[in-house]
Amino acid sequence: MCYVYILECSDHTLYTGWTNNLTKRLKTHAQGKGAKYTRARLPVKLVYYEKHKNRISAQKREYEIKQLTRKEKLQLIQ
Repeated sequence: MCYVYILECSDHTLYTGWTNNLTKRLKTHAQGKGAKYTRARLPVKLVYYEKHKNRISAQKREYEIKQLTRKEKLQLIQ
């Protein structure tokens, strides 16, 4: 199982990523060992995630979400 997720950073920006272990990845972000983008914007909060059957599907969806505007991402989250 893979996951696509959106984090809200302390500056209210949104970060999108994918992982095969959501719990572990969130812990990594929280410890400041995740993506360079989130390290400078701690703390982060999980605001959205989707389950995917495989890595390819998750990566494709991550790309789609990253192409959305902020407004569209906020609509997706709600």
